[in-house]
Amino acid sequence: MCGGKAINKSIKTKMGIIHIENNLTLERIQDLIFDSDFTSHTLYRSIFTRKATLERIVGRGGSITLALLDHKTIVGFAALDYPDTKERWSGIGDNIVMELKAVEILRGLRNNGIARHLLSHLLSDPALEEKIIYLTAYSWTWDLDYSGLSIQSYRDILINLYAGFGFIEFTTNEPNICLKPENVFLVRIGKNVLQKHQENFKWLRFGLSF
Repeated sequence: MCGGKAINKSIKTKMGIIHIENNLTLERIQDLIFDSDFTSHTLYRSIFTRKATLERIVGRGGSITLALLDHKTIVGFAALDYPDTKERWSGIGDNIVMELKAVEILRGLRNNGIARHLLSHLLSDPALEEKIIYLTAYSWTWDLDYSGLSIQSYRDILINLYAGFGFIEFTTNEPNICLKPENVFLVRIGKNVLQKHQENFKWLRFGLSF
């Protein structure tokens, strides 16, 4: 889903100038280099470890915003995608529901405000006011080792970050969320989403038909 005006933002870091780009085409992504540090570390595995994952998301109608070093190396990404048809969240139909599938910054570039810029660009499309966007934050995917934070502190940072973009914590009986009390289910409901879709989503959160 690409729409709205393309935006480019530059951020100064110790590694150089980072450029934030949104509304990327598949061809543009294919021309880029995926930084090799997006990989499996001792106690943490990157959300995406291959550029092909980003390409697939764009190829099937999702949206990507990237943080680029020297306009060519991907050092951060944020991705919106439609849920798989086998997932409960696709039950409303009409492509009403999207998942904020990933937001990740290269370890050496964190704490530069890049995540906020990625989210700001990714969510700038006016068409998203017609969408319900959810994200599932599982504690076993958090980079606690590198950050040095406790689970609760990391959780609080995530909630505060996403709250700035209209995400609110919702309850759900989705099994993976319920596995750990610190897991979080956050939802952003666009201002133009019909009330009937909001009601249907409420039922979906608990695996009920409507």
